[in-house]
Amino acid sequence: MAILIGDTAPDFTADSTEGPIHFYDYIDGHWAVLFSHPKNFTPVCTTELGYTAKLKPEFDKRGVKVLGLSVDKLEDHGGWAKDIEETQGTALNFPLLADTKGEVARLYDMIHPNADNTLTVRSVFVIGPDKKVKLKIEYPASTGRNFDEVLRVIDSLQLTANHSVATPVNWKNGEDVIIASSLSNDAAKEKFPNGWKEPKPYLRIVPQPRA
Repeated sequence: MAILIGDTAPDFTADSTEGPIHFYDYIDGHWAVLFSHPKNFTPVCTTELGYTAKLKPEFDKRGVKVLGLSVDKLEDHGGWAKDIEETQGTALNFPLLADTKGEVARLYDMIHPNADNTLTVRSVFVIGPDKKVKLKIEYPASTGRNFDEVLRVIDSLQLTANHSVATPVNWKNGEDVIIASSLSNDAAKEKFPNGWKEPKPYLRIVPQPRA
């Protein structure tokens, strides 16, 4: 069965470039991003891993553990990591799983038989501290992912987890947000005593709450 938003992310143990990873122990109490790569030594994956490595300080700032996955052998990851550093200007700075038997890929439904029987599609899972899946995105192998968008969504997920708000189209951190529909006006007055803009009764706009 496919893993859906709100499902508990499956646990697993696998070898990685930073030693054995027990997933639940690795992410313990943190947000996490798990993303798959169809194959080592391929051009699109090389650019993705290099860019994600450049974004590592941004993930760290948000308390997010990053974990890549490839179905190739662990011994191949080292040579690929050198290529990534040489061509992308950043060394790999997060674990890359060696899922040689495809066990994790199948656990997370990353292999789509009508696309390829053995290679993963470009899956992205964002997992919360409660180990629930908060986001899943899937790209075809020919299309590189937008990791700036992954960060944007994490900002939204972390904000909306702590405040009774939702984020509108194309929202970026620091911009106005929408009061959650589940919050009555009376309850909203307590949480947002400075009031809000209300172009429609169901559309109540406020400045982004601060922690």
